[in-house]
Amino acid sequence: MRGTAAALTAAGLGHTLWTGVTEPGTALAFATLVTVGELARRDHPAEDRRPAPLGSAGALAYALLGQDAGHPTHHGVLQIVAVVVAAALAGSVPHIARGHGPALDHVARRVLAVAFAAACFQPLHGSGRLEHGVGQGPYLVLFLLLLLGLTALCDAVLAAALAGARTGWPYGPLLRDELRAQLGIGPAICATGAVMALGVAVAGLWALPVFSVPLLLTQLSFHRIAAVRTTYRQTITSLARATEIAGCTAPGHSRRVAALSCAVGRELGLSERELTVLEYAALMHDIGQLSLVDPVPDGATAELPPDEARRIAGLGGEVARQTGVPAEVAVIVERQADPYREQPVAARIVRAVNAYDDLAGASRHPGGSLAALERLRLGTGHDYQPEVVESLARVLARGGRGRVVPVPPG
Repeated sequence: MRGTAAALTAAGLGHTLWTGVTEPGTALAFATLVTVGELARRDHPAEDRRPAPLGSAGALAYALLGQDAGHPTHHGVLQIVAVVVAAALAGSVPHIARGHGPALDHVARRVLAVAFAAACFQPLHGSGRLEHGVGQGPYLVLFLLLLLGLTALCDAVLAAALAGARTGWPYGPLLRDELRAQLGIGPAICATGAVMALGVAVAGLWALPVFSVPLLLTQLSFHRIAAVRTTYRQTITSLARATEIAGCTAPGHSRRVAALSCAVGRELGLSERELTVLEYAALMHDIGQLSLVDPVPDGATAELPPDEARRIAGLGGEVARQTGVPAEVAVIVERQADPYREQPVAARIVRAVNAYDDLAGASRHPGGSLAALERLRLGTGHDYQPEVVESLARVLARGGRGRVVPVPPG
């Protein structure tokens, strides 16, 4: 897909340079809008599926532009791709200078989604069949909304395919998560793109700044929400490190368990929300050891007697509740030592991954990961769910570790 996007980009830039820019004033206005959108995007697009909503809306509006103040436009699909790519690159220069350039997957998705929308709209408009079929009234609005819905679906399919190729995770859960993500700021992007295209068709280019302000304010609100979530995750990560600072667990244990648990959760098809709860619970799974008078040797709870392991897990659940984390997180921490048939799915994952990390440590198990997996397989009759253990084995075979758990400074 990256190759297809690169080919489209090369064709668009080459065609535009060869034939010149049609209606340069209109192209410059939309290029400026896309550039401003890129300048306003987050510096870490990998953490956000929609890092530049204003730029995306401007690109879609240019792809769906049929008239400018009542005068027909004649820019084609290749020029649309060229203008959008050139503007996006121009807006990315400051981010690249800070070492936070746009992810290639985001760029490929932008190119392919815009090309899809333009290819569906521009030929119909240019030939007059669109006006003959739906006219210029409410049916045109419905047509644009339908086309934008198909474009959003195309974008979700592309995003899931790119993520699956990059990570090897199952395609179905990835597509489900991408479709759910479209319900966030996605409708605002699509609606703004349609309104911009219709506004410019009637009022001219002056409509662009007017309809850009609401989405820009929405983008800033989303940035603040994302910042709050990042701070919350960093707080939980710092709290989880307390067991390491106190010498209760090995350095990096909770972060390894969290990352590997998320990878196993992906393998089993958990949703994004379920993965977030799983990550928080995995980070805090050893927090109960802070209540012990005599620390567990090396912090390894996997080989403790069942009653002792459940006691520590219960203490951890109480501590987690007092920290104000979601109730599901405390339940997972509390029930991680129960027999797997009595546990929620997330607790089964945390228990198996924690045992693997405990057993795979060189100081405790010279055989390493293979011997640790074999120990887990021997315990599938009571302690570990077989599906979780086999998912863990597949993740380890791919060298996967799931999402990266942010580590606060210091």
